[in-house]
Amino acid sequence: MSQARAYLELHIAVFLWGFTAILGDLIQLSALALVWWRVLITSISVLFLLRNGLKIKHLSRRNLVQFGFVGVLTGLHWVTFYGAIKLSNASITLVCMATCAFFTSLIEPLLLRKKMNWTEIFIGFLIVPGMVLIVQNVEVKMHAGIVVGLLSSLLAALFSTLNKKWIDNAEPLPITLIEMSSAWLFLSAVLPFFFQAEPNAILLPSAKDFALLLVLSLLCTTLTWVLALRAMKHLTAFTSNLTVNLEPVYGIFLAWLLLGDQKELSPGFYWGVSMILLVVFSYPFLKKLSSKKTAEAKQE
Repeated sequence: MSQARAYLELHIAVFLWGFTAILGDLIQLSALALVWWRVLITSISVLFLLRNGLKIKHLSRRNLVQFGFVGVLTGLHWVTFYGAIKLSNASITLVCMATCAFFTSLIEPLLLRKKMNWTEIFIGFLIVPGMVLIVQNVEVKMHAGIVVGLLSSLLAALFSTLNKKWIDNAEPLPITLIEMSSAWLFLSAVLPFFFQAEPNAILLPSAKDFALLLVLSLLCTTLTWVLALRAMKHLTAFTSNLTVNLEPVYGIFLAWLLLGDQKELSPGFYWGVSMILLVVFSYPFLKKLSSKKTAEAKQE
């Protein structure tokens, strides 16, 4: 595969990731029911892609427990992600997800036993003024959505770091099946308690919602995973990270275009968004510069 095609495929994957927030806003199910269906449909689709279960059988019991735990975290991340959308809107939630790099800079040294990178932490703190500006320029009723959105970002940083730590000696496709199916089993165990607390909630989607769930699961989850995996094999980590940072940009643009989120948000909100996106896009460049200086210092 040429680099141009790999870059195009990664862009398509990132664009579809930006679409997940839009679909979450359009689907009328609760966040828990929505994610329950998403991980179920995704698990079934991956099962068809996985021609046999031999690769899973080769994994140790410890590996199964590890990836099962990551799957639970992934499920919780998606529940909080869609919960934040229901509590606020798609644009606010996507901006909260832009803080994932900051949380990762704090979590990675602890879990991967790496030296704390103070440059990354400083860059992450530059997001704070933008978040303050956003909080000040949205209605108080949406503040709960911001809190839940930041929790979702923290969970995303946590499960991504654990995946990086444990996935080296395992193939991605069977791992995806384990993680998606474990998320489904966990949410299935939680559902009875949820419906007891929310007796008016529904699990069975309407025909329209089911069609949107298929798009969310097959196009925005399974297909994006395949595209991103293929593309990243042919692109540098720098190019991949820079492209992935486009997700909130695509998502906010789609929310503005399809959902009319701008009607609920003031110009101050978008100033805050601009500040955060400036930090997010400068992050790969500053990180690369910091790594270069560290390498030069070691040579000296």
